[in-house]
Amino acid sequence: MNDIDPAMLEAYLVRTRWFGGKGRPFGVAGIASLARLDDPGRTVTVHLVTVEYTDEEGGVEQYQVPLSAYEETEDRIGHALVGSVEGDDGRVRYLYDAVHDRDAMALWLDGFRAAGDAGTVETGGLRFHRVAVAGDEEDPLVGELRSSPLTGEQSNSSVKFDDTAIMKVFRKVTPGVNPDIEIHESLTRGGSEHVADLYGWVETGDGENVLQLGMLQRFLRTAADGFELATGSVRTLMAEPQLSVEESGGDFAGEAERLGEALASVHHMLRERFPAQLRGHDTAAELAAAMDGRLDQARRVVPEIEAYADRLRSAYAAVGSLTGIELQRIHGDLHLGQTLRTSHGWKIVDFEGEPGRPFAERALPDSPWRDVAGMLRSFDYAPRVVEMATAGGEDDEAELRAQRAREWSARARRHFLEAYIAAAGDGARPEAERAVLLDAYVADKAVYEAMYEKRNRPSWITIPLAALARIGGA
Repeated sequence: MNDIDPAMLEAYLVRTRWFGGKGRPFGVAGIASLARLDDPGRTVTVHLVTVEYTDEEGGVEQYQVPLSAYEETEDRIGHALVGSVEGDDGRVRYLYDAVHDRDAMALWLDGFRAAGDAGTVETGGLRFHRVAVAGDEEDPLVGELRSSPLTGEQSNSSVKFDDTAIMKVFRKVTPGVNPDIEIHESLTRGGSEHVADLYGWVETGDGENVLQLGMLQRFLRTAADGFELATGSVRTLMAEPQLSVEESGGDFAGEAERLGEALASVHHMLRERFPAQLRGHDTAAELAAAMDGRLDQARRVVPEIEAYADRLRSAYAAVGSLTGIELQRIHGDLHLGQTLRTSHGWKIVDFEGEPGRPFAERALPDSPWRDVAGMLRSFDYAPRVVEMATAGGEDDEAELRAQRAREWSARARRHFLEAYIAAAGDGARPEAERAVLLDAYVADKAVYEAMYEKRNRPSWITIPLAALARIGGA
């Protein structure tokens, strides 16, 4: 194909859910072809699109855009039409986002199948890796599997192959080893029951220039999103607020306990399979300084935080006074939306870490209390979101529902934390150190939430501000 017009890709990027630069001025600064997969009547090319921002913040990002090319328009995927381009033979080709093209995605599945015996196979510029899953007596990818893209995901795209496997296509890509693949591979080989087994991944390049483009995992047929499950529990409670949380059908304490045990199990295996270390006072001081820095940044965006700043700094200073901190690989961006409840228990997903940070930073060891704090904040969000959705109008039971929401949150947080500490055993650290770290990480997370909500969902900012008021003692 002749060169693709950057303007065509710019127009497509702003239509997608996964492009991170919507609302910012940008231009496509480069389009590189990474790989090409051919099949009779169809060509699929994987493009690396470099985006350059022209506002004061500036910056450069790279996105993976796989395109299917057809000589005729394909009505079945008309919604995924990117544009058209003239081929080397002078004929027009119509380009579609291949993630939405069932026939195109079959080529990726063929690559994973071909790697089944050898472990790795290279085709068309893509390198497919497979992971042997304990307990699978035969290749789960055998037979005719039809793909369908999932809706709702934002930063990446996911494609389901019937009820057998799900492939996450990384859209924003960065050179290096993706933590989501690295951790899932390790936990799968370790036999963890709290992750979806990794079947394999696909990449291009090598060494420091490797680009990992996607990962294939077991599809969890009975899975329910953790946040949706929690908010459903709260709605059940709100339907009859005269009943206590324990008496209602909306008590989440049991599920919170099981989730705490699952997280402790995952943390334990991560300590076994990745280097864990006890760092000294200097590391504690650096952590406190980083939290202070994020607070300073947030105060410029969210002036309401100023009222709590002194008490927040006191919480961070307590971290800086610690003699040491236990560090290990963690999830890094954990909340209820990163969990799935299945008939076989809780699963933890999406180990990519905090979006926007380089892979090398995401792979650095951190305190497991960051993950615990993320879950505690999520147990605060669930009832507040439901409460906000049901607010308004004359309602004699509004205050009672608010009380039940607070009780639901307190019970879920307490049962989760107690179960985690009991299951973690020696990994839970001394109580005094634990309390200092947990208070600081919860505060740090709420500060991040306040900044996020101010920029993206201003009507929700009362949720983290209420948490900061409790932490800050205002």
